[in-house]
Amino acid sequence: MFFKRIIKSVILTTLLGSSGAIYAKTEAQADQGFSANWPQVNYNNTIPSVEAELGYKIGQRISSHADMLRYFEALQDAQPTRIKLFEYGESWEGRKLIYAVIGNEQNIANLTQFTRDMQALSDPRNIKSSKANSLIESLPGSVWLQYGVHGNEISSTDAAMMTAYHLLAGTGDASVDNIMENNLVFIDPLQNPDGRSRFIAHYYSTVGIMHSDDRLSAEHNEPWPNGRTNHYLFDLNRDWLPITQPETKGRIASINKYHPIVVVDLHEMRGDKSYYFAPSAQPVTPNLSQAQKDNIDTIGRNNAKHFDKNGIDYFTREIFDSFYPGYGVSWPTFTGAATSTYEVASASGEKFKRLNGTTFTYEDTVFKHFIASLSTAESVADNRQKYLRDYYQYQIDAIEAGKSDKKERVYILPNQRDRAGNFKLAKLMTEHGVDVFQTSSKVKVCGNTYEAGSYFIDSAQPRGKLVKTTFTQQVNMSESFLSEQERRRERKLKDQIYDVTGWSLPLMYNVDVQTCGKAVSGDHRLVKLTDTLKGEVTNPNASVAFIVPWGDMAAGRFLTAALQQGIAIKTLDRAFTLDNNARYPAGSLVIEVLANKHIEDVATKVQFIAQQTGALVQGVDTSWVTDGPSFGSGEAFVLKAPNVAIAWDTPTSALSAGNTRFVIEQAFNYPVTAIRTRNLVKADLSNYQVLILPAGKYKNALGKAGGENLKQWVKSGGVLITLGGANQFAADPDVELLDVKRELAVKEQQDKKASEGSSKAMVAGKAYDSFDEMVKDSENMEESPDDLAGILANVSVDQEHWLTAGVPENVVGLVRGKDIYTPIRLASGKNLAWFKGKDEVLASGYMWQENKEQLAYKPFIIHQPQGMGMVIAFPYEQTTRAYVDGLNIMLFNSIFSASAHTKAAR
Repeated sequence: MFFKRIIKSVILTTLLGSSGAIYAKTEAQADQGFSANWPQVNYNNTIPSVEAELGYKIGQRISSHADMLRYFEALQDAQPTRIKLFEYGESWEGRKLIYAVIGNEQNIANLTQFTRDMQALSDPRNIKSSKANSLIESLPGSVWLQYGVHGNEISSTDAAMMTAYHLLAGTGDASVDNIMENNLVFIDPLQNPDGRSRFIAHYYSTVGIMHSDDRLSAEHNEPWPNGRTNHYLFDLNRDWLPITQPETKGRIASINKYHPIVVVDLHEMRGDKSYYFAPSAQPVTPNLSQAQKDNIDTIGRNNAKHFDKNGIDYFTREIFDSFYPGYGVSWPTFTGAATSTYEVASASGEKFKRLNGTTFTYEDTVFKHFIASLSTAESVADNRQKYLRDYYQYQIDAIEAGKSDKKERVYILPNQRDRAGNFKLAKLMTEHGVDVFQTSSKVKVCGNTYEAGSYFIDSAQPRGKLVKTTFTQQVNMSESFLSEQERRRERKLKDQIYDVTGWSLPLMYNVDVQTCGKAVSGDHRLVKLTDTLKGEVTNPNASVAFIVPWGDMAAGRFLTAALQQGIAIKTLDRAFTLDNNARYPAGSLVIEVLANKHIEDVATKVQFIAQQTGALVQGVDTSWVTDGPSFGSGEAFVLKAPNVAIAWDTPTSALSAGNTRFVIEQAFNYPVTAIRTRNLVKADLSNYQVLILPAGKYKNALGKAGGENLKQWVKSGGVLITLGGANQFAADPDVELLDVKRELAVKEQQDKKASEGSSKAMVAGKAYDSFDEMVKDSENMEESPDDLAGILANVSVDQEHWLTAGVPENVVGLVRGKDIYTPIRLASGKNLAWFKGKDEVLASGYMWQENKEQLAYKPFIIHQPQGMGMVIAFPYEQTTRAYVDGLNIMLFNSIFSASAHTKAAR
């Protein structure tokens, strides 16, 4: 009983402290460890410290989202003229997303005017140079500090709280006065509250009578899916290009409002490292100006000065690059800001023992981020006018660079094949802060005529460099960097490519884009964030049927909405022509009026769904088909609302599981049931028509018993969809769900009898004429192909199968990893999409030559019937980051059309 009381007392007071009574220390003592590094600082006791407000000393507990909110609200209550809080969104789980703006009374009072002035300075098309110069001389600097984008990188949020307190309560310090007078400091204290809450719940639930610093302890080992990601298990630090998550949407809107001149993103890394800040590692985006590089270097040098003063080790340039434009620190460079990632060694809890035997605490990590935060704000204050002038000049240079491009100044999305895809991409670029126009009439430019409703983007604008980076087909890494990567491969060293190398948005959306070196003349409509895709029903009083042409996401969302409202729908496997000469593509949806007598006023419901989804629907008064299958043909299949399940929990990839679930639930507007993977071993799955296995290593988790359970379910009529690494399990000889094999790397055959295959203790000698010959003889003959960080590949699509209905003949898909599969034999199934030849396979990014040669003509989508059901294999995940939008129709077909095509459904 006594032991239980001890545990309860320790946990409640040391770990869960929620009142000032837990720590009997004064406010001055509470912050002594931090203020000791600013010995001239005295803290104003009318400003609440963390201890006074929350009951624990800063850095002594991992602050929750609720505590963070409470503390910033207390600061605003105490100093309403020097700090303002703003809510910029809400997480999926309903937690507030906020930022604070801190400055002296005058700068805070002028915040609205500051916002207008920065917006003016950010667009030289609308401001005279004399006015711009005047603003540069008078405006305060602005630094945007964003913390906690990865929920289990915990220290930065508490550092944000301490930074705010120090700036508001610190007196007698010239550095604080300088920052407050010459800056507005924007603090986004917690970018990912859902992930942080998940981490904290796990961490404190595993703590015993004392905290453990052992990396093997449960405290330091999170369960699936860990706290890094948000609710839908997205890495929010990669979402700045596709902008799919509410956290990112609000953040980008806020930065586009204030246009800060410096943006810093604070992270954590492995506990055995020290501290990282820019300059970044190679490769960097080629659109980074020299002034931005210089300003980043200035900030880094100021950080180094403070770190040296405090005896803190650090490093630069070694790991974290800024090439992919979708990072939280790379995207703001395209606004003209100077940016940097900061990474501190993580305690992954309240204390941690390094491999060198030293132990450090959570407070240590908070302190280092606090130092870096203040140093950054100080650097902006010291260099305010230079940073503002360079920011303004960036906008001028971006406009001029667009004007000087005589080949690809303007990008045009014709109003042709994928209306919904074009609209979504136009809206996305608008959300990025890009000016996008929609033609109000026919236009002729560069010898081509474009219909009204086409979209175009002129890169001669302040965000022109972002347009170039995201719309051009290829962004090249430097030759020196690529040469070094090839050298490392020759030496069997890991390459230094950190993330994807191909991300062209038109390619990922699989929309047509054309370029022109001239501006588009005429008065055209500026696309707005409030725009919606207009749905329409022609002949709404049709007597026979309503037809939805298949092939875009508007039609897909129409399908899911109609199915959930109980509307009877058919899909036709091949294109068909009605008696009125109207031609409809394969996969088109047919809603027969008399087949929906159970629906009260089906025509009104069809109209409502069309308006909500943006779909184009055509009412017809005849079912007479002159070419292709008729409505009553054997090639017409009734679509029903399938029950869809997805494997959840270890060993699935959390990113794959979450991203896939998001695409189905939020892009398709269709519910998914998550089932713990371990339950699939014996679960009765008869209630489900579709099961998705995200990427993951399933063999140990499911084993032969799980494989047999899934096989019997498929044979009974289920549709199994395997993504990425899940195909290793499906293709395993012990499982036999998929009749393909994973390939080893192609190797030049050589006689290795001298070095291998002998059971004797010694082998015959061999003389080498060169080092290269020795390396070749040392080659491992059985290894996987080289890993691809992420490229876009050209794919050919079978046009005569219902699974590819609505999918163009040529598409682009994402390829990551090292898995390459053999084609399936026709006796077992069909290869429905395959990579183009070695000279055509690469669409965008950087690809090793050996991979080009081996990937050529290998399968991209595989269909294998089994019994009454089927397996549909995607060897490469196309739901990654939810940004390969143009291939969503393939997944639509795999869920909805496939479940209708099983023998059990007929």
